[in-house]
Amino acid sequence: MTQSPMFIVLAFILAALVIGVIILALRRRSTSQLKSKFGSEYSRVVEANDSQGAAEADLHEREKRAKQLDIRPIGPTDRARFVESWRAIQARFVDDPARSVTDADSLLGEVMTARGYPVGDFEQRSADVSVDHPEVVQHYHAAHTIAVRHEQGLAGTEDLRVAMISYRALFDELTGETAQPAVVHPVAPSAEARVAAAR
Repeated sequence: MTQSPMFIVLAFILAALVIGVIILALRRRSTSQLKSKFGSEYSRVVEANDSQGAAEADLHEREKRAKQLDIRPIGPTDRARFVESWRAIQARFVDDPARSVTDADSLLGEVMTARGYPVGDFEQRSADVSVDHPEVVQHYHAAHTIAVRHEQGLAGTEDLRVAMISYRALFDELTGETAQPAVVHPVAPSAEARVAAAR
């Protein structure tokens, strides 16, 4: 029995609809998995890209790249050395907040290298870290933004204190340290600030 042309057309249309529904379901599932894995980093990447599709392609590319990296835990000796360095940097904050933020950024670079993250620019490094540490990478972005503003002369002492706290969150995550409250004491007000406050 020969099939009528109308029947064949309807069969093709039905097949196309089924395929479309399957593709849509797979895309929604992929989006849901990315949102679940990357959390707030997913939203940040979507905002930074032209489209949701471009953002998700970026995140998939990060996952693919991460599989090729040799990420490893930090040994006890290196961890102890890093923790001691962090304590020294944090203690210097009172006298020299700007240098402390710079040193904290450098120390994080050393920690990342010890973990196996490639040396690269900030964007690549933060992208690599985001795959395994999506929730704390936002702290890295916040601290880096403040550091850039500081280089431009736009960040005050309170901004630098926030940067130190943000760096500490990522430091604890990468070294496996138990999170401790980041005690960064405020700098004593300058003479100009005391005069202004007295007015």
